[in-house]
Amino acid sequence: MDTGLVQRSTFFAPLETISGGRTAADRRVEYLLVIYPYGDLHDKLLEEQQQFLFDYGLAMKTRNRPHITVAAFQASEQMEETLIRWIQRICRRHESFPITLNNYSGFPPHTIYLRVQDPQPFRQLMQQLRAIDDFIRSSGCPPVNLISRPYLSIAGGLTEQVYNKAMADYSRKTFHESFQVEELVLLRREHSFDACRTVNVFRLPPGTQHYDGADLSETYTA
Repeated sequence: MDTGLVQRSTFFAPLETISGGRTAADRRVEYLLVIYPYGDLHDKLLEEQQQFLFDYGLAMKTRNRPHITVAAFQASEQMEETLIRWIQRICRRHESFPITLNNYSGFPPHTIYLRVQDPQPFRQLMQQLRAIDDFIRSSGCPPVNLISRPYLSIAGGLTEQVYNKAMADYSRKTFHESFQVEELVLLRREHSFDACRTVNVFRLPPGTQHYDGADLSETYTA
């Protein structure tokens, strides 16, 4: 039966199989550094994702928590503690900042997403995260995928037919919501189809630009 979905895409090339003299501690796992919306916006985005599945008659998939990916990379397990320290140091120097999600766009032929209106804070973060990329490359792992064009996915892995129909519909819709980014979350999974688990939460120091309508007291864990 045609579900309207194609095989799930991934940021990563296939992981290497452990062989030869490699130990379990040396095996590569996948990491995602993400931003989670929270509160009423989190619930609204979940409803958006669910409504998409209903409107286009798609089979229910395991729903991913709405998020914006900042970086994606592979690293060996023995590098994890060092990576956490480095990311923590970077986050301590990067102030909290507002994000506005403004209307829909798409990656042909498979993904409908919400646009991040101002990517400038992400570009600044990308510059600081390049130190992580240097460390990972020097350890023999693939380059870090730093997301210079951030977005929040509403539906991914679509067939071209469903994508074209949805894009025509969503080009006439509007969406405008803002929230304050106060933390980054490092997730880990064994492979692309594994469930993500929280490794660490990195708090950002208070910034000078806050979204006044957000309840900044509420936090979530994955």
